[in-house]
Amino acid sequence: MRRLMNILHSFRTRVTIAFILSLLFVMGLSSLFLCKFSFDEQLSQIRQRLMMIAQTASLMVDADLLMQVPLNREGINTSAYKTINNRLSEIKRVNPSLKYIYTLGRTDQPGTLQFIVDPNPVMKEGGSKGPSAFPGDKYYASRFPEMLAGFKGPSADKKISIDEWGVTLSGYTPIRDKSGKAVAILGVDMAAEDVYATQQQLRWRLLLVLIMGFFVSVGLGILVSNRVTDRIEKIVDGTRHITADDLDFKVEIKGHDEITELAGSFNTMASSLSESKKKLQGYFFRVVQSLVRILEAKDPYTSGHSERVAEYSEKIASVIGFSPGKIEVLKKAAELHDIGKLAIHQNILNKKEKLTPEEWQIIREHPVVGEEVLKPILIDRELIEMVRSHHERYDGKGYPDHIKGDNISIFAQIISVADAYDAMTSPRAYRSTLSKEAAIVELKANCGTQFNTQIVEAFLKTMEEEKG
Repeated sequence: MRRLMNILHSFRTRVTIAFILSLLFVMGLSSLFLCKFSFDEQLSQIRQRLMMIAQTASLMVDADLLMQVPLNREGINTSAYKTINNRLSEIKRVNPSLKYIYTLGRTDQPGTLQFIVDPNPVMKEGGSKGPSAFPGDKYYASRFPEMLAGFKGPSADKKISIDEWGVTLSGYTPIRDKSGKAVAILGVDMAAEDVYATQQQLRWRLLLVLIMGFFVSVGLGILVSNRVTDRIEKIVDGTRHITADDLDFKVEIKGHDEITELAGSFNTMASSLSESKKKLQGYFFRVVQSLVRILEAKDPYTSGHSERVAEYSEKIASVIGFSPGKIEVLKKAAELHDIGKLAIHQNILNKKEKLTPEEWQIIREHPVVGEEVLKPILIDRELIEMVRSHHERYDGKGYPDHIKGDNISIFAQIISVADAYDAMTSPRAYRSTLSKEAAIVELKANCGTQFNTQIVEAFLKTMEEEKG
């Protein structure tokens, strides 16, 4: 008994026990952080997706036509209702993950909205009680502040909501009239069963990790308590990086024991999160890229413009000597540089006559609009900066920020040259096409004022190489 007491009171035993308890605490904390991060990341991705779908869908809804729908049950028989209903149904068809899509307007009662157009107006038919969504039917929205915030800008539920329509996660965006006033909101709902299932799986994995971690920590604490201290510090550091959204961070631990396996599992989990995040960003990039192509497809004068600008930009950057990674980001920015023109009416974009000052102001806002479209879905700040600044001039007379000289992103300057050349050598509604030679003369004439001379020279070198 005395010998057992001596062992329990020995410094080595105390260190081992302290190490075991510390390791269990760290593993539990790491697992909780990762679980919470996974939950938050999943909800964040779904919320961003819902807001993106809602924003895109709102562009297809004519606010003036929507306001023509009578707010009574007979309203579903009007042409205005049917037109809006068909558009919403088509949006729902191409987005199979959506459960509901609908439009809501304000009422005189605070916190209460009313349905305008819903492709599924009746949930229960006959005389039975149940929710309905005919024009004019009221909906108590005070319980969902994000829904009311939809009149101010894109928003989404911060947590899964439960109401008479079921368990959903919803996104909202304003529907604005020609004056920019939000006259209604467009809402999209996604069923939450899949979210619940994923969270349940994560909870089971957390429990398994904790159980396994207990036995691993006891064994390692007895055998290598002194040697493990530094290695645990690395795992703790990895947890900090993961919680700071550094998903590409790797924990480097050599060996063939359980702690090495734990580090490997940690890296696998971080890689999985990173890959999921990249896939989501890639998905949204392709969605935005499709929107650009749709925009160009509507205008025969700009068909293929963004792809050509991306090709010219790539050649210029290669001549200057940028890395392949930087060039890839530049190409993506060039492909999306005109995404802001989605908010400009086609009558302005294709106008043959001289634009009015007000129309010019609308045109000049498209880089800022493009930035606002990309902000919620792309984390690469450098790419978003290129989109915002591609109409800045070297002499500071560009827009929207009037940046001057080398304060402008070098990649935005490259896109500016490529964009100008393709615009000059492509047909436009308001002028005829310039020859390549005439366009080159224009580029040279504007060196030092509109364009960076070094970039123009690099572009001319690519042209010479093509001739050769």
